[in-house]
Amino acid sequence: MEIIEKALEFHDKGFNCAQSVLCACSGFTGLDNATAEAVSAGFGGGMRSGEVCGAISGAIMALGCGISRANPDSPDCKMQTANATRECVKRFREKYGCIRCLELKKAGISCDELIAFGAEQAKAILNNTHKEE
Repeated sequence: MEIIEKALEFHDKGFNCAQSVLCACSGFTGLDNATAEAVSAGFGGGMRSGEVCGAISGAIMALGCGISRANPDSPDCKMQTANATRECVKRFREKYGCIRCLELKKAGISCDELIAFGAEQAKAILNNTHKEE
């Protein structure tokens, strides 16, 4: 199953945006669904305050876990994660103009669209990061 389909399936089952993206990225992160679901539970709805979009938060969690898992002994792991995070946020801002949940919702952008984009970007960035090794 493709990562976007997986992420949307999690959302259809009632997972929040962050959970949906992080759980869909389990092939990269190595996290089981229960752990991913628990870790990302508070990040939906812009951390339940309308701030940073949960789909972005889930993607960034996936990046951190995925890069750390692929390079556990690398002294560059923190820098790789920081660079990957900046790239992910940049891509969201370029596509949607902001990363704030309330603003995205006011603009009429659906959670499903953001989840699909977040999962897709996490996968693309992680695939690119793993190729650079």
